[in-house]
Amino acid sequence: MNLPARKPDWLRVRLPVGPEHEEFQSLKAKFRARGLHTVCEEARCPNIFECWGKGTATLMILGETCTRGCRFCSVKTGKPGGVVDPHEPENTALSLAEMGLAYVVLTMVDRDDLPDGGAAHVAQTVRRIQHHSPDLRVETLLGDFLGRHDDVRTVVQEGQPDVFAHNVEVVPRLQRTIRDARCSWDCSVDVLRAAKEMGSAITKSSLMVGLGETQDEMLEAMQLLRDAKVDVLTVGQYLRPTKKHANVERYVEPEEFAEYEAAGLQMGFRFVASGPLVRSSYRAAEAFLRDALVRGERSNEPPVMDRYGKKRKLSVVT
Repeated sequence: MNLPARKPDWLRVRLPVGPEHEEFQSLKAKFRARGLHTVCEEARCPNIFECWGKGTATLMILGETCTRGCRFCSVKTGKPGGVVDPHEPENTALSLAEMGLAYVVLTMVDRDDLPDGGAAHVAQTVRRIQHHSPDLRVETLLGDFLGRHDDVRTVVQEGQPDVFAHNVEVVPRLQRTIRDARCSWDCSVDVLRAAKEMGSAITKSSLMVGLGETQDEMLEAMQLLRDAKVDVLTVGQYLRPTKKHANVERYVEPEEFAEYEAAGLQMGFRFVASGPLVRSSYRAAEAFLRDALVRGERSNEPPVMDRYGKKRKLSVVT
């Protein structure tokens, strides 16, 4: 299929102005001051100006070098050599406490060079965040830990994040051509299923479109995720970060995204975000804090929106 010379209007991103530009620069300075890495920049996310301009960012822990090389991702790959910053959990927690956010998503690079894939580091970071900001909701968007259930258990039971997220990325047929050879559909779904069985109240995953999948394949993949008891699904358009990455096969129309959202809700997902610029963490705070999905998970706790009020930032940091 021949793509148009220019991206469709629904994929155009405006640059920040006024207060949004100031908030963007403020967040950037705070992250730089503590040596923290944002996946917004590393993955060249198209929403970086919008999200940062509204006080939303995506925080990546365990360094900036991934041990895998997926064909859709522009995060730097290499050999970290087992190096981990022992101060990162505390620095991350202190930075978030300064920002006064209501919802945070922590993501990570794959760290196959570590015996536990970084699971203990993730759990410690979650615990430090909860210590400094006990009202802050925490979502963890993690790798597959090579399918090791002990490492999944470390995050779920020792860290106790509000949401456990892991992305399958693409439909089963495209796994081998788009994701790193160490990734697989079966492993990813097994990790999500295990997290749920180990006590995670909410599990979440994400699919990209525009890489050659069919609509039937998408619906089948969505049903397989729902069969694994995944609660939340996001669906978004793949955008090629550089010429070295996988080609965009087509730009999916907004109407098709609406069909996936409707189908997902009918399948029983508790929340579905489906749209051209949707990413796993895009506007997650707004979605979760407006919905009853999270706010009833902690016993004897008033609704989140009532508790934080309009003066509290609805922000996601992943």
